[in-house]
Amino acid sequence: MKVKKHILIVDDVTTNLKCVGEILRNDYALSMAKSGEQALQMIGKVKPDLVLLDVKMPGMDGYETFKAMKENPDTADVPVIFLTADTENGS
Repeated sequence: MKVKKHILIVDDVTTNLKCVGEILRNDYALSMAKSGEQALQMIGKVKPDLVLLDVKMPGMDGYETFKAMKENPDTADVPVIFLTADTENGS
């Protein structure tokens, strides 16, 4: 049996976690975190193949979480895709 790639989804909005999880659950092993701090703890336990990271979160935002990941040699090579539900683009 083929081992599924592991994706960590990080978003403070439960609905967003559920939506992304529903789309990916058949093809990937998934973990979910609701904060940057929780994401960093999870990454330390199970190194994901990819992190889908919300930009805007209370406390540690996506950029701070990304910076902490890149400063840690154990997680620096984990690819990250930023996600946002921000509908205000300033245009």
